[in-house]
Amino acid sequence: MHKLFTIFAVLMLVASSPDRTFAAADPYEISAVLSLTGPGAFTSKAIAQSLTLIEQRVNKTGGIQGHPLKITYLDDGTVPQTAVALVNQQVAKGVALIFGPAFAATCLATMPIVAANGPVSICYSPVVHPHRGDFMFSSGINADDQVRAYLKYFEDRGWMRLAILTSTDATGQLLERAYDGLLAQPEYRTLQVVTREHFNPSEVSVAAQLAHVHAANPDVFVVGVTGAAFGTVLRGISDAGLNVPVASSFGNATYAQMEQYKALLPKTVLFSGMRAMSRQGTGPGPIRDEQKIYFGLFDAAGIRPDAGNVSIWDLSVAAVDALKHLGIHATAGAVRAYIENLHGWVGINDVYDFRDPEHRGTGTSAVVVDRWDPATNSFVAVSRPGGAAVR
Repeated sequence: MHKLFTIFAVLMLVASSPDRTFAAADPYEISAVLSLTGPGAFTSKAIAQSLTLIEQRVNKTGGIQGHPLKITYLDDGTVPQTAVALVNQQVAKGVALIFGPAFAATCLATMPIVAANGPVSICYSPVVHPHRGDFMFSSGINADDQVRAYLKYFEDRGWMRLAILTSTDATGQLLERAYDGLLAQPEYRTLQVVTREHFNPSEVSVAAQLAHVHAANPDVFVVGVTGAAFGTVLRGISDAGLNVPVASSFGNATYAQMEQYKALLPKTVLFSGMRAMSRQGTGPGPIRDEQKIYFGLFDAAGIRPDAGNVSIWDLSVAAVDALKHLGIHATAGAVRAYIENLHGWVGINDVYDFRDPEHRGTGTSAVVVDRWDPATNSFVAVSRPGGAAVR
């Protein structure tokens, strides 16, 4: 009866949608609010690659109930105020769904706009925490799950002394709170933070912070900054001669950054990533079957997928699946209800249950720790899902 009621409610929402007229050949347009310029450009360009391949895949399989899907890209420049203006434009148009924004600051700035009435917003920052009933969903693995996997991996490796550097922006603050909350739990009592440093992403030097890190003699250095600021920290690490493993944010796991900063990379650089980040990290089964399709699309396009591709794929596909089932007149409420009731849905990183309270459908079961391997120019899984180190 519950399932029948859910189906009925979704159908009623579709039936009550605004009267939007489409000719037979009219495309169904979805706007993607991304940070194609500014500090977030590395990751957002990868997101755009994924969305383009999703668009092509959908259009080869019938489009949105016969209407070709067209994704239009809007650049917020990694500026929250610009993202707000762009999302307000989409609200005025009465659209049901938007892709993006791409970063914590831009997602948090736009969340109040879409929270009550939509459109459904697929936020591509995993550190944002929307709630069931909101119109924002969060793609990827949240900060707690990333940190939890790292802490498990650190313990397994015997790395008990942690130095932590986080940025002062929204992403860094959310990550720092995740570390604070988990390290306060009894299960992590063997881990010790030997120094805690902060870094404004606009700064051009972290020499003072790294002097403190060097003096603290940590077993591992947690670097909670993303984008161009990561390069600043890597230069500082190189200049300071700091020779300890660096545990970075998943948003930095891009081939473009690894190439740009290859002369600065420490011996060991780790990323708390998702299962499809490496091709060898998942055994036979339905998730691996989805990964074969995913990698096949990227291979055909001549693209090596990395963090920006991997983390946004599943939720973006699920959102488009909602439209394929509901049709071109679906309301934001119908799209939200459809996604919220998906469970047992197989993606490239996990078997999802979107009935969760946080609108992301996944957790530590999707997280693996990856190591950058300069010899093969690739990301290699060094943990099992959840962070347990591979022996």
